[in-house]
Amino acid sequence: MTASAADPDRRLTSASYVLMAGALLLVMHYGLLAGLLTACLGFLLTRWLDQHLAWAQRGLPVRVQTVAAALVMLAPLLILGLALSRSRSYIIGAPLQYRELLDFLASTVLELRQKLPPEIAAQLPDGAMEVQHALASYLGAKAGALAMAGRAWLGGLLYAYVGLIIGALAALRHDGPQSHGPLVRALMVRIGRLGDAFRQIVAAQFWIAAFNTVLTALFLLLVLPLWGMKLPYTALLIMLTFVAGLIPIVGNLLCNSVITLVGLSVSPIAALACLVFLILIHKAEYVINAKVVGQRTQIQVWELLAVLFVAEAVFGPAGLVAAPLFYAYVKKELVAAGLA
Repeated sequence: MTASAADPDRRLTSASYVLMAGALLLVMHYGLLAGLLTACLGFLLTRWLDQHLAWAQRGLPVRVQTVAAALVMLAPLLILGLALSRSRSYIIGAPLQYRELLDFLASTVLELRQKLPPEIAAQLPDGAMEVQHALASYLGAKAGALAMAGRAWLGGLLYAYVGLIIGALAALRHDGPQSHGPLVRALMVRIGRLGDAFRQIVAAQFWIAAFNTVLTALFLLLVLPLWGMKLPYTALLIMLTFVAGLIPIVGNLLCNSVITLVGLSVSPIAALACLVFLILIHKAEYVINAKVVGQRTQIQVWELLAVLFVAEAVFGPAGLVAAPLFYAYVKKELVAAGLA
């Protein structure tokens, strides 16, 4: 290939790098990380179902990959419909549940008043009615913030579902002559490497979730009982740890926060023990995540640790989730270019 012919190819490749980097930065800037992750997930699930349903092609009037994409897109709606049908009675009885929640929180505060030192207990309300009034006033004052948070969560779920649809549709293979231009083909190479990095990260995250679940089970079933404390809903908390642990970093923080709140219902000491466990597992998550992900993606532990620290400082918790995926993708591009 002559130099004149190679120059356009280099320009196209450079343009695809710039567009890919710009897209990833826009994803982080506008909070679209959930959509990106579910797009990758939808793509991989559709391709996986396509491979494992190939035996049914003879009995279907449509292509198997179309059925696979439809299953991926409709599954969240079916799960949501089932959940709403099961929780209909809870929605109707919401006012009663609100009253019961205030009663429970009031009794918890009154129990803390008896267990805390007198200097601290003097700062707490005296009666249950006063506690309920204080809680109701606080929730009323924060109603606007709670509404904004609710809209943000709904927006995030919408982005995630749209990303799932995009990923499922992108996984469909189109027959016929290739009509894509050279820039689109270069971008497809970039996207393909990002998908490979995502697949490796998901496999690594499974083992991280299993490791965190073992630590949590040991803490709840052995450590706390040795100290004469036992949390309610232990089995449910262990299950939550595994499911939430499939979400990098943030899921681990979420499930341990729940454990801390449950510990508060037992005693302040139990809550403090759970809080210490939360802090330790949060810091250990850096090393665990870097070690396991590094083995899957051929990334050195110190590299990923540095990326995790920088990403958290720049983008917050979202940066912790995105850092392993983005750096694994960058590393793949560097290796393909012969620079790493």
